[in-house]
Amino acid sequence: MADLLKDKVVVVSGVGPGLGRGLAVQCAKAGADVVLAARNEQRLAEVAKEVEDIGRRAIAVPTDINDSAACERLAETAHEAFGRVDGLINNAFATPPLKDLTKVDLDGVRAGFETNVLAALHLTRLFVPALEEHGGSVVMINSAVLRHSRRTFGAYKMAKAALLAMAQNLATELGPRGIRVNTIAPGYIWADNLQWYFNHLAKKRGVTAQDIYDENAATTDLRKLPEPDEVADAVVFMLSPLARAVTGQCLDVNSGEWHH
Repeated sequence: MADLLKDKVVVVSGVGPGLGRGLAVQCAKAGADVVLAARNEQRLAEVAKEVEDIGRRAIAVPTDINDSAACERLAETAHEAFGRVDGLINNAFATPPLKDLTKVDLDGVRAGFETNVLAALHLTRLFVPALEEHGGSVVMINSAVLRHSRRTFGAYKMAKAALLAMAQNLATELGPRGIRVNTIAPGYIWADNLQWYFNHLAKKRGVTAQDIYDENAATTDLRKLPEPDEVADAVVFMLSPLARAVTGQCLDVNSGEWHH
């Protein structure tokens, strides 16, 4: 993978300890310089150092993607720092209230749409001129919630389904301008938050965290839960020339839990 993104510049929103970090690190390993966006400045600094230790450049830009002015500063800073942008990964998200649709607070649903859909659209629009200049690519991070209709996940599925529809329409609109737009839909990702949750469930049930892991892994074809770097590698592929004829698509990365 060392040269897949050689000397490209990739912007990553929602840089957290799990997938966000994995996206930045794997892009750097593939040869890209990265622009890191999130609200947590300390976390941004930590990931930026990891990228620099790999030998690539990184700039950390504290950003709330629901703040239009902050997003505009992000786009301006990226261009000032590197003079180009070749890839945008919309990874920032918010989980709406996990309640049945018949009971969920509608303001919470609206807030979920603001972050998961409208903020991603705004950020993408800001980067279109730079992406067009170099035949760039956009990747939306979606969710396996697209593939099921479990109770309490309705508001989240609504937002993520809208994000998918938006990505598909953007692919049609931006394709003639040389910009590809694709989606990655992970299931469970074996990172800090999920590990905490499995430990929590294990204590409640009086079993081990490994028992919880094994139960969930057993629902996948590969009998394992994807790790952040494995999901990030699929994103690197979508950003790279290997996917130069791929746009408007959604790639599920879930170890075979769901087939699509």
